[in-house]
Amino acid sequence: MKKRTAILISGRGSNMQSLVAAMHASDFPAEPAIVISNRPEALGLSWAAEQGIPTLAIDHRQYANRMAFEARLHQALLDHGAEIVCLAGFMRLLTGSFVDRWRDRLMNIHPSLLPSFPGLDTHQRALDAGALIVGCTVHFVRTEMDSGPILAQAAIAVLPGDTAESLAARVLEAEHQIYPLALRLVASGGVRVENETAIFDTDVVVPLPLIVPRIG
Repeated sequence: MKKRTAILISGRGSNMQSLVAAMHASDFPAEPAIVISNRPEALGLSWAAEQGIPTLAIDHRQYANRMAFEARLHQALLDHGAEIVCLAGFMRLLTGSFVDRWRDRLMNIHPSLLPSFPGLDTHQRALDAGALIVGCTVHFVRTEMDSGPILAQAAIAVLPGDTAESLAARVLEAEHQIYPLALRLVASGGVRVENETAIFDTDVVVPLPLIVPRIG
């Protein structure tokens, strides 16, 4: 059975689109259950609806606190049978209570090679630090921002004359490749967490260069 996967967005959802495209494949072990945004104006909602995917806007500004917002979000995920949740440009920090409810089923993508450069403005910070290699990371979510067991990473070289914008564009291309890969691994049961480290089955095939899950 394909794992029913919810995707949470706050904007246009380009990573959402890459996930949905991957899930269209007949052999992919996950299927879209619902796309939810905390911003009713998010462009990604209309795109998802055009694909025939159920959508829902849960405006966080209409709730008294994070717990009330997350209670509604959690119930919506249950109502649509979600088994895995992918954060794809979802610009809300989630409380420990919510994260624990979805432990090792809640995934995020971040535009840096974690644990380096968590948080915002990753590309400019990498340039300012003189980094020669940058990239992106898919990880299981933990309460601390941009932390948790790493599922996949892709690295790209910083080129002479790169700006934060040019880096962001190339890193985004890599994000669109590794997020579906990480979802495939999780949905197929090919990864487990031991001592806060993701351990992959020995028969996992990594089809792309510079993507580094830990095999063992």
